[in-house]
Amino acid sequence: MSGGVDSSVAAAMLVREGHEVVGCFMRLGSPGESLDTLVKDGDACAAPANIKIGHQGCCSIADAADARAVAAELSIPFYVCNFKKDFGRIIDYFVDEYANGRTPNPCVRCNDWLKFGKLHEYAGQIGADCVASGHYAQIGGSPTAPALMQGLDPSKDQSYVLFGVRRDQLNHIRFPIGHLPKPRVRELAQEWGLPVFDKPDSQEICFVPDNDYASLVERKRPELAREGRFVDLAGNEVGVHGGQHRVTIGQRKGMSLSLGYPVFVVAKNAATNTVTVGPREAVESMNCTAAEANWLIDVPSEPLRVMAKYRYNSPAAPATVRVLPDGGGAGPSGRTGRFSVTFEAPQSAVAPGQAVVLYTVDGSGVVLGGGWIESASA
Repeated sequence: MSGGVDSSVAAAMLVREGHEVVGCFMRLGSPGESLDTLVKDGDACAAPANIKIGHQGCCSIADAADARAVAAELSIPFYVCNFKKDFGRIIDYFVDEYANGRTPNPCVRCNDWLKFGKLHEYAGQIGADCVASGHYAQIGGSPTAPALMQGLDPSKDQSYVLFGVRRDQLNHIRFPIGHLPKPRVRELAQEWGLPVFDKPDSQEICFVPDNDYASLVERKRPELAREGRFVDLAGNEVGVHGGQHRVTIGQRKGMSLSLGYPVFVVAKNAATNTVTVGPREAVESMNCTAAEANWLIDVPSEPLRVMAKYRYNSPAAPATVRVLPDGGGAGPSGRTGRFSVTFEAPQSAVAPGQAVVLYTVDGSGVVLGGGWIESASA
């Protein structure tokens, strides 16, 4: 229970269905801690004074109070789980990815490591059968062959950020609101007297005040705040930047370059602090490889046609996936599997560090698996 309307309605639905429900709030920071302290210590998110309450993350003292109020309204037990130390791992991952020239996705890692990692461990300790959340996704299939599926509301679907859940967890996960559109969720919250029915949605990364991720990165890695070169596809210098971590693949605006034609970020070299720019077509890719594969089906032994989604806010594109030999050591998730994706048409800004999630081609919305993009090519 994050204190938002989605998890609150999810809890209320389970109570009304007759389940024994225990509310859990993930404590990711402490009241009174400043962002500087938390960053220095490698811990969680900013203190309430640095967060737009109700608009940003789900870890503030106000959110905890909202979650507790909802639990009281539902007459269910409410516990605060101290995941502060574990959340520091996500901060470190976020910073390290930018430092290494990649584009991270902390929401996916949070789901993998905390919501369906540490929280599942806690559920087992108290004898709970399932972990439920307010995500817009669904569990389909059958008890012997469960499937992760897209939420009914395509504008709110969150299956992309859930691809990393383990296959053996699917029978122990519930997404009570996944079959509902967001307006109906708010209506139910108001009908049932939940005090958060009109609370605004979270929009930004919970530990990045004002969405200024570069400043956060530089506080932990001050050596990154140094001038570097913009170069064109031929290697000619065309400008300077304040650090490769400040731009992302596919970016067009905010680079202060006047070359007489639009240019986009094509590639980044963290070792040399160099950013390559070029025309739109130079940022298009036909292929990518992914590591840390998590399969929610039997690992394909033959090429498989899929719909591949390589960015949360972009539609899935037709592609063919092929399993590759493991590349050596395990990634942050502990997984070693790799696969390649060949798109049927060029895709723009396929960024290393982002997740690529694979869906069935039949429109059923079943998630087949996914991985973390290592590289992209034409």
